Amino acid sequence: MVEIRIRPARTSDVHGIKELVAPMAAERILITKDTVTYFESIQEFVVAEDDAGNLVGCGALHVMWEDLAEVRTLATSPAARGHGVGGRMIEELLARAARLGVGRVFCLTFEVTFFARHGFAVMENQETIEPEVFAELLRSHDEGVAEFLDLARVKPNTLGNTRMIRAITPEG
Repeated sequence: MVEIRIRPARTSDVHGIKELVAPMAAERILITKDTVTYFESIQEFVVAEDDAGNLVGCGALHVMWEDLAEVRTLATSPAARGHGVGGRMIEELLARAARLGVGRVFCLTFEVTFFARHGFAVMENQETIEPEVFAELLRSHDEGVAEFLDLARVKPNTLGNTRMIRAITPEG
């Protein structure tokens, strides 16, 4: 594998992000999104690029609450899998969460072993959420929040996914 650089995503990366997600969406591992949704959330993304400038990975961090964020849309090209690209993106997303003051990072995944290697643990329930915060989160229209709360309206491909969480030490 060639040298990989992790950097914040730019609007010019949106089509490459969609190409990375497409095969995983076809396997129902990830959700495909409308192009406009990627543009609207581009500031949440990091990308991995090789020394030729080709995108070989992407991932996003979506803040859900004061101390809670979600890792979303983590994808790597088939050629990059098994070379640490996903792990490097996770570490960058966790560092972003820490800089923002987030104390817990959530994911909904079929890749339990991968996330466990990076310190995530399977969530048994949401008892760690105060009732007032739960009530506020219920007002969100964000599907990631619905996934975190395990609401019945979650997206169709979430059946069989595992909800995982990792505590981190916020900076500041």
